[in-house]
Amino acid sequence: MLVDLSQEIFEGMPVFPGHPEVRIRAGVTHEEREGITDSVDVSPVVNAISLSEHVGTHVDAFSHFSRVYREQSITTMPLERFYTEAICVDLSHMRPKSLIEVADIEKALEKDNLEIKPEDTVLLHTDHYRRTYGTPAYSTDWPGISADVARWFGTQKISAFGVESLGPGIPGVSNREVHEICGEMGYTHYENLVNLHLLIGKGRFRFIGFPLKIRGGTGSPVRAVAVLDEEEG
Repeated sequence: MLVDLSQEIFEGMPVFPGHPEVRIRAGVTHEEREGITDSVDVSPVVNAISLSEHVGTHVDAFSHFSRVYREQSITTMPLERFYTEAICVDLSHMRPKSLIEVADIEKALEKDNLEIKPEDTVLLHTDHYRRTYGTPAYSTDWPGISADVARWFGTQKISAFGVESLGPGIPGVSNREVHEICGEMGYTHYENLVNLHLLIGKGRFRFIGFPLKIRGGTGSPVRAVAVLDEEEG
């Protein structure tokens, strides 16, 4: 059973404050190709898309984390990092703008009898997407992990973690430090995931989040998918 964890990409979608907006225009139309000049409707053969590497559901390259890692673009990262075993941790009780601490994650792991293993992808379900998407709060009011959690994840030797929000930490509090710790400790993260509520109580599963092969890319949109055992579906 496949669970789609990815946002739709469209013009006007939320982006991290200060990042480029998404623009989608018809690059070539059926009407142009077929010589039709009196049609009210125009339909694209090819769309021209302008977007950030960090729009929608995406993964960060190490070059995004700090100038120190600027040579470690998305194309230098092994594909195995984006195809891992995974768990989803239920943190849906966390309040908006609250800091998620190690104790919060440990308690959630114990509640659902989960264990973080080396090379895992750890998804954090805060229900932020379902509660706020389409409102201004989506871009401002998410729970985020603390720097202590970021460092703790590093000691667990994970491949990545993933969140439902525009950033992994809280802007102005922990977000920048979380990014820097990811680079320092050798793992990455996904942002703007959806449908994580469908993974609660499912135990371990396979996570897939392959990036585009962008030369020099500091990150990439991904089509993130969870693969559940058929018996779990």
